[in-house]
Amino acid sequence: MKLARRVEQLPPYLFAAISRLIEEKRDAGVDVVSFGIGDPDLPTPQHILDSLAAASTEPANHRYPESDGLPELRRSIARWYERRHGVVLDPDGEIVPLIGSKEGIGHLPLCLIDEGDVSLITDPGYPVYEVATMFAGGESVKLPLREEDGWLPRLDEIPGDVAARARILWLNYPNNPTGAIAGSDFFERAVQWARDHDAVIAHDLAYADVTYDGYVAPSILEVEGASDVAIEFNSLSKTFNMTGWRVAMAVGNRDVIDALTRVKSNLDSGIPQAIQEMAITALDGPMDAVDGRNGIYARRRDRMVEVLREMGLRVDPPKAALYIWAALPEGERSSADFAARLIDATGVVVTPGVSYGQAGEGYVRLSLTIADERLEEGLARLSTFARGG
Repeated sequence: MKLARRVEQLPPYLFAAISRLIEEKRDAGVDVVSFGIGDPDLPTPQHILDSLAAASTEPANHRYPESDGLPELRRSIARWYERRHGVVLDPDGEIVPLIGSKEGIGHLPLCLIDEGDVSLITDPGYPVYEVATMFAGGESVKLPLREEDGWLPRLDEIPGDVAARARILWLNYPNNPTGAIAGSDFFERAVQWARDHDAVIAHDLAYADVTYDGYVAPSILEVEGASDVAIEFNSLSKTFNMTGWRVAMAVGNRDVIDALTRVKSNLDSGIPQAIQEMAITALDGPMDAVDGRNGIYARRRDRMVEVLREMGLRVDPPKAALYIWAALPEGERSSADFAARLIDATGVVVTPGVSYGQAGEGYVRLSLTIADERLEEGLARLSTFARGG
């Protein structure tokens, strides 16, 4: 049997590889504590679950949904964006619900990329941007992120011949894996760059509402004229602890939203309607659970930073996202070797920074989405490791 070249070229998905490593260690009798994957450990708020239970009994919700989503959900997303970001969206032309933002990210290059076209992808970054580009027949060009730049790309250093072929500029702030944030001044420069080069900005705002210390994450669509060149992926996964329910949205430029909707209509049948009604309840409801959840994450963040510094890692507490991005101790060169030694010596899993791209070498990522008891167990082991025990 001969597989397609695109599949033969496909690297193992990062988080699947981490899951296999954990399984192997557990099969060997190791009590593994994993800081590897950013999947909220706290439950979906009860009032949202109650709405799903009620919607699941409605016969209308037992049938095929539409790829462009319920009109009521699109209107709810529009209300959310106006209330949360001050951005006014047309529910019938500038919004499409998604089966999780990963689905929309995976489909977007099919709308914009032809053979020979370029996606500009930040390094380190979420691996799906590059894989989706490869599936569409395009070329990924990495934009290295540097700590001294606040983990923002240097748009003015993109070579002219690359910029001329660029069709998508992928951005993600608050950022995975670094936890970096971007302000309106950076987004204004990015929008101008996209105008100048006839490119589309795809902004991944999955961590918009996982924030700390009073920080409020902006939407790129808050920038004047951004909807001329940008779309934004947003998700209920991290905001409302709904990763398992697979519901998100793309919003922004109506031509790109129309193209994405047409691709989706040929490849999927949309979000189950009961889950769409669940999403409406979440978006139109209270934010108390979100604020309380962020307080839990902030406490975990502070404990983790304390122990990592004890280990000799250099780390600044992030203002957003689910992760600690920590520079290796003095003298360490390989993030993969460091992570391997940790799991062998302690049973604690961290993600090597190089897994997110070559510019991530020298760092490791740890997730805050682990129950307090297990977090304290993992940190205790790391403290013992730091003391040479």
